Amino acid sequence: MTTERVAVRVLLLFGDEAELVADAPLEERAAPERYPAAEIAAAVGLPVSDLPGERLTADVGDDGRLSGWRRS
Repeated sequence: MTTERVAVRVLLLFGDEAELVADAPLEERAAPERYPAAEIAAAVGLPVSDLPGERLTADVGDDGRLSGWRRS
């Protein structure tokens, strides 16, 4: 299994989820994706309320899902 790390940015919180986009120019971004905000916050050591605006990196799994969150 080859792991790729990608840069993402947390746009906003939507209920219990964080909405993420690629940390890339607008024309290169795919549609936002949602992940559990508490999981991300715990991994990076921040309160959930501080996630919006954060730049992170994550591992891309074989299924395309992100994990292994780290602050950039």
